[in-house]
Amino acid sequence: MKFEKVALIGCGLMGGSFALAAREAGWAQHIVGYSASASSRQKALSMGVIDAAEDSIAQAVQGADLVLLAVPVTATNACFEAIAPALRSDALLMEVGSTKSDIVAAALNTLGDKLHCFVPVHPIAGKEVAGVEHADADLYKDRALIMTPMASSGASQVQLAKQIWQSLGSFITELSPAAHDAAFAAVSHMPHVLAYALIRGIFQQKNGADLIALGGPGFRDFSRIAASDPVVWRDILTTNREQVLLQIAHFKDALEEFENAIEAKHPKALEDMIRQASDLRFKWRIGANQTPKA
Repeated sequence: MKFEKVALIGCGLMGGSFALAAREAGWAQHIVGYSASASSRQKALSMGVIDAAEDSIAQAVQGADLVLLAVPVTATNACFEAIAPALRSDALLMEVGSTKSDIVAAALNTLGDKLHCFVPVHPIAGKEVAGVEHADADLYKDRALIMTPMASSGASQVQLAKQIWQSLGSFITELSPAAHDAAFAAVSHMPHVLAYALIRGIFQQKNGADLIALGGPGFRDFSRIAASDPVVWRDILTTNREQVLLQIAHFKDALEEFENAIEAKHPKALEDMIRQASDLRFKWRIGANQTPKA
């Protein structure tokens, strides 16, 4: 497996990590990059993440046999419009966004006769910090990769996408776009909402700064993802609106049960709910230790 030209659209954490991993894997001969921010693409160039920086998406994509789109999900439609005319008909196009139904709709709306080139994927990896300066060649190693191929995705492109991510150390699971969005609203998008709400709720109190200063390891672990990129997560929560709202409703119901037990001074009910959650978390941890990390 060799690619003569890899085009990276979006030279940030995810795209930059992919470029570093591809270079380390040895199958990327020449990597070109484009970012809307000139400083981002110049930083990627100076760090050696990319071999050349281009001034437009079309220039970056021209002649590439592999294109990776790693931009905020609301920018995908406009990027597809710029990619489609320049994309080789035998190329592989992937994007790594955290939502999929909206991405599939954008592809159907823009890619035309290049639709067979496109294979949507979602690496379950990342950091709470953004920017190419945090790129890591090992970011995708021993991590899950959710692939949501479309009916229109070419068989050769799907197979090639699998080979690429396996070469980077990822473990592949296939889901439909709808199933993906429902699942990750529960296990990824909703936890971010909770972390953001927790931090805001504490700081909105008069002595919030003093309270935060007392936070220990458990608080730091729980709230870590509240430091995640605001633009990225604004877009994720907006584009997966219905599924996130459904998870918020489920959480409100569960939180109300705890509120009622505490208010009613009902320690047995409280202990039962805590024990159930503890047992479920323990069983999940044991199962997770026997499967690839996600």
